[in-house]
Amino acid sequence: MPPIPPDRAPAAVHPTYLDANRVWVDSRPRALVQRRFEAPVLLRLGGPVSGGRALELGSGRRGTGLRLALDLFGAARVDGVELHQASVAACRAAVRDLGDRVEVQVGDATALTAAAGSYDAVFGYHVLHHADAWRDVVREAARVLRPGGRLFSCEMTARIVDSRPLRAVSRHPSDGDRPTPAGLAAACSAAGLTVTGQETRFAGCWTALVATKR
Repeated sequence: MPPIPPDRAPAAVHPTYLDANRVWVDSRPRALVQRRFEAPVLLRLGGPVSGGRALELGSGRRGTGLRLALDLFGAARVDGVELHQASVAACRAAVRDLGDRVEVQVGDATALTAAAGSYDAVFGYHVLHHADAWRDVVREAARVLRPGGRLFSCEMTARIVDSRPLRAVSRHPSDGDRPTPAGLAAACSAAGLTVTGQETRFAGCWTALVATKR
């Protein structure tokens, strides 16, 4: 059996005493951070998606990323994929005013139903560190991108996700294999994407990346 690369080596996972994920993930402050800070960084790194078709992985209950794909990045249409039916229903209600420019469906980001080459852009705001197999999510994103299409990703990294304080109040997969900045870039490369921009902040706890389909 080949050795496990350093970015895949499992880490000790601290216990979770109170899972407050839902309180933060669908909150107004979280949406404000996404709109005022994260999306502008991604736009600066990767540019607009003017008139394109986009996909957001893990749209949540507010649909903030769906709106940003249209309003900030200039996409003409955006689809959302969300694992939980209750979140899909809430998201559909939240973006009803956007009409047929938006469609939200139940789906698994590790096994998308979309055909290969369907999208000009795929967006993921903090979806990878929630996935049991986050590299599969990257591979699926690469598969559904057309040549020249871009993956836009913001992530909390293993440095904070697997830390004792955050684990105590936020449940994540227990394998201790969360993305690192270098590990995310390597996964993109392995999936056939070329990293065209990456910015890591907050002492390595947060990274934004844009990668283009070769």
